[in-house]
Amino acid sequence: MEYTRLGSTGLKISRLGLGCGNFGGIGSAPEFFGMGESEAQAFALMDRAFDAGMNFFDTANAYGGGRSETYIGNWLKTKGSTVSQRLLLSSKVFNRVGPGPNDRGLSRRHILQQVDESLARLQTDRLDMYLIHEPDPETPLEETLVALDDLVRMGKVLYVGASNIEAWRLARGLWLSDVRNLVRFEWVQNSYSLLDRTAEREMFPLCEDRGVGFTAFSPLAGGWLTGKYRSAGVYPDGSRMTLRPEPYLHLVSDRTFRGIAAFADEARARRVDMSALAIAWVLRHARVDAAVIGPRTIAQLDAALPATTIAISDADAKHLANMF
Repeated sequence: MEYTRLGSTGLKISRLGLGCGNFGGIGSAPEFFGMGESEAQAFALMDRAFDAGMNFFDTANAYGGGRSETYIGNWLKTKGSTVSQRLLLSSKVFNRVGPGPNDRGLSRRHILQQVDESLARLQTDRLDMYLIHEPDPETPLEETLVALDDLVRMGKVLYVGASNIEAWRLARGLWLSDVRNLVRFEWVQNSYSLLDRTAEREMFPLCEDRGVGFTAFSPLAGGWLTGKYRSAGVYPDGSRMTLRPEPYLHLVSDRTFRGIAAFADEARARRVDMSALAIAWVLRHARVDAAVIGPRTIAQLDAALPATTIAISDADAKHLANMF
């Protein structure tokens, strides 16, 4: 496993991180709480990921209604300090966790309450990495940054980042941190893949200019780049397109399916798995520090691991991107 610095920090992270969004549910959606990977399945995935050298696990307070963090905490308890001292825990806050009007968002109250809930479930006294799960237009960004700054000063959080954030809002947050002498967003965790290159337009130039790191989530575009979807309406049982298709409906087109077929041919010619090649393309970008992968099985995890060893030239990268 390769390791790199996270943005301008001194923190070294593995080029692949384990996404734990399906532990005990399917992301933060309440209708799927209790589904996803069981605790035993989650333990097996964490064992394999850690053995492979992945040193950060990515979760959120709302994943599986708290089950994801609970499973990770229980796993760490069985491993002892040798493992916990080597592992970086990354969690998030924003999504709804209860019925009340203050049970979501990025208010000072919600952040301070939820970080303690996350720490309790994870059975630890600090989070190495803490992200806002998405922006909260109803809360002043300054209020959020002051709360995060307090968490760092209290020692409950070490590094702060932002997920699902726009470039303009990140720029404003960085400015506020500068003028108010507050902790700043040290990295962005946004979607980036062959099928979603939005970050290239504004986010990557901003990150380069300000020394902000970038970790890519959904490098396989919700499974589309694994080859499991080859024609409209033919989707495997239990896949995202049967459970939560809304974020990916825009991909359902003949053009996408033609691109996937060409991409499959390229992977076959290279004698590598489609998922590994897709992740390798993401990792090749100079602005990408790491990719967060969310395998559902050990086989899927093993298929992705060679991504850090696949060489992709400038010409290769352009050729693969042009398929889509």
